[in-house]
Amino acid sequence: MTTHSEHRTLTPPTARPTTRPTTPPNASVPSWTVAPEAFTTRDATALRRAYYAEVAGRYWKRQVTEAEIDQGLLDFPDDGLVPPTGQFVVGRLGGEPLACGGVRLLDPVTAELTRVYVDRRARGTGGGAALLEVLEAEARALGAGRVRLDTRSDLVEARALYARHGYAEIPAYNDGQYAQHWFEKPLP
Repeated sequence: MTTHSEHRTLTPPTARPTTRPTTPPNASVPSWTVAPEAFTTRDATALRRAYYAEVAGRYWKRQVTEAEIDQGLLDFPDDGLVPPTGQFVVGRLGGEPLACGGVRLLDPVTAELTRVYVDRRARGTGGGAALLEVLEAEARALGAGRVRLDTRSDLVEARALYARHGYAEIPAYNDGQYAQHWFEKPLP
């Protein structure tokens, strides 16, 4: 499950939500923990590379090279995913880093999701929902009253996840090269 979006951000407030486990601590099944993390950490970097490998590979319908991943990360930097205008999060299932996502402000009341990714081995375990919960909380902490995103037609898992979690398809709000579907959700 992935989302593809490339846009710049503006500046607003702080205040960070904390880690959110998604199952009771004594549950026998591993639980998701999603927390803010610098996009430059080893785990975050590995997840961003996996995200790019998947979205590019699906788009080009082939496996991508390490050099293409490197170039993609240079072409679409994540430098807007830091406070006070954004945040990057890493999701861990039973302690293993298997998901990530980012949120950044487009304007003082509109946040945008990007880099939303769950490793194939962990899909169907609640990681996407856990990411959205924390990313939406991060967007609220940045002062946003709504969240938007764009994605592609071939990223069907992502589109289904957003629809299940209250995101409605809207007219295009950007002209991103890879954007084919646009979604929005008001934040309570």
